[in-house]
Amino acid sequence: MFFTEGPVHNYDDAKTSDLQKFSRFHRGMLERGIYLAPSQFEAGFTSIAHTEEDVDKTIAMAREVLAEI
Repeated sequence: MFFTEGPVHNYDDAKTSDLQKFSRFHRGMLERGIYLAPSQFEAGFTSIAHTEEDVDKTIAMAREVLAEI
């Protein structure tokens, strides 16, 4: 996830991302029990081990955090 004005198509675009905002988002998710990769340059995956409830909770927590930042 990149916090930037426009789309990210390449590394140069990705470098324009707001690292402080990503850090606040990551910390907020951790505080809510959602564990994400600690760098915006890492991939995040879901698997068959994740239930619909897990996905719904992650989305709800992300909305909370994004509303705070």
